[in-house]
Amino acid sequence: MQFFTKKLSSDLYKNNVMEYKLNKIKFSPRNELILPEYGRNIQQMVEHAVAIEDRAERTRCANTIINIMGSMFPYLRDVEGFKFKLWDHLAIMSKFKLDIDYPFEIIKKEDVLQRPSKMAYSTKKFHYLHYGSIIEKFIDKTGEVENEEVKNALIMMIANYMKKSLLEWNNKNIDIDDKKIFNDLYELSKGKISLNTDDLKLISSDNLRQKNKNNNKNNSNNNNNRRRRRSKKSSND
Repeated sequence: MQFFTKKLSSDLYKNNVMEYKLNKIKFSPRNELILPEYGRNIQQMVEHAVAIEDRAERTRCANTIINIMGSMFPYLRDVEGFKFKLWDHLAIMSKFKLDIDYPFEIIKKEDVLQRPSKMAYSTKKFHYLHYGSIIEKFIDKTGEVENEEVKNALIMMIANYMKKSLLEWNNKNIDIDDKKIFNDLYELSKGKISLNTDDLKLISSDNLRQKNKNNNKNNSNNNNNRRRRRSKKSSND
C-alpha cells in the first residue's frame, strides 16, 4: 500500500511540474512565410533590408539577398529570366515595401493580387461518354485526309481505339462485337464512314485486354523506378 501511495505522489508531482513548465512557455507566433521555398531566414533578411533607412545601403543589402537566393537554386542560373524572377520574388516578400533602385522592371502589386480570368469550359455534349470528345474530333478530321491509304489506316486506328475504350468502360470479360463499333463510327461520322464486318476485322477483345494489362504493368514499373531514383537521390543529398 505504501508503494502505491509513493508512486501516486510521484506521478502527481511530475504532472504539476509539467503543467508549471507549460504555463511558463511563451509562444511567439511567427509571421507567415510569403514564399516558403526561400525559408524564414531569407524573409527575415528582406524585412531587415526594408527597415534600413539609407537607400544606398538598402540597395546593397538587396543585392546580397538576391545572390543568396540565387545560390539556393544553382541549377536554375542558366534558365532564361531567372534573374528577373528573383527580383520579383524579393519585391513580393517585402510586400512591395522595399524602396530601392531595381535593375529590372519588377512585377506590379496589382498583377500579383489580380485573380486569374475564368477558364472557358466546354459545354459540348458527348454522343458517347466512353469514347470522349477527342475521338469525335479525330473522326471529323478524317474527312480532310486526301490520301485514301492513309485515311483507311486512320479509320482503322480510330475503330480499334473505340473498341479499346468500350472494353475499359465496361470493365468486364466480355467480347465486343465489331459491328457495334462500326455502327457507332457510322453514327459519329454522320454517315461518312461505313465499314463492313465481312471485309474488316478489328483487334480481338482478348488481345486488347492483354495490351491494357501490359500497359498498366509497365506504367506501374516505371512509377516504382521513378520513386526509387528519387529516394536514392534524396538519400545521397
